[in-house]
Amino acid sequence: MPTSDNPPFPAALRLFSVVVIIVLIVGAGLFFAPVLVKPRWPWAVTPFNARFLGGFYTAEMVVMAALLVWNRWSPGRLVLVMAFIFTVIVSVASFINLGYFNFERKAPWLWFLVYLASVAVSGLFLWRARARPSAKGVTLNPAWRGYMPVESAILGLYGVGLLLFPLTFGSIWPWPIDAFHAQVYSAIFLAGAGGIYLVWRSAPREELLVLGLAQFLVGLLAVLGLVITDAAVHRIDWTATGTLCWLALFGWIGISGVFKLYAASRYFSSQSAS
Repeated sequence: MPTSDNPPFPAALRLFSVVVIIVLIVGAGLFFAPVLVKPRWPWAVTPFNARFLGGFYTAEMVVMAALLVWNRWSPGRLVLVMAFIFTVIVSVASFINLGYFNFERKAPWLWFLVYLASVAVSGLFLWRARARPSAKGVTLNPAWRGYMPVESAILGLYGVGLLLFPLTFGSIWPWPIDAFHAQVYSAIFLAGAGGIYLVWRSAPREELLVLGLAQFLVGLLAVLGLVITDAAVHRIDWTATGTLCWLALFGWIGISGVFKLYAASRYFSSQSAS
């Protein structure tokens, strides 16, 4: 994509992305080395919550790495919008659930510092670039044009439900989640809904690829984390209606990501051929 249509990001934003990735590596440790990371987490997490959070932070780490690799307005616009939505919601959920944090430890202070800094940096950059049009995109076929707003609406509605009625909408989860975790998890769905809507409005190839990769990893690691954790603790009723609904939800997210990756690869292939 020409530089004039897709300009690079400032060096300061790249430096901030590196710092965020370093923080996300710690979060990813909840998936790959929960025994080491759980005692250092800002609040107490159960085995299932730890693995789920770790899987999401792993996906987020990969997406932030994409911003470093391309260092362009596309896919940076998508990454920053999703990051802004996620960090705002998690920050709000953390402030209204301060009882979960022991501020005699350093970890909670670092948690709020990192999240509030992320809100400020991503929000400031998006505000400054608010008049910039999206990079030149591809023309989505009618099937994608009809599917993506429905997908965005479903994820967005479920995210709002988790945020406003956490115990009700969190009741389908295979393991018990309290109101705080449900509200934190709402940020995942709302950020995904925002990203899908953004790409639906204008679909640069890089953003379609990054969105597909994010959805694939979120779906895959959520299900894989559930299987790995239950193999150790044997707490999940795999035939329960809630469990089947949860598996269907994250399976759908992951499969939808695969199809977006396939669509993006076709657009890249056609561009190379032309």
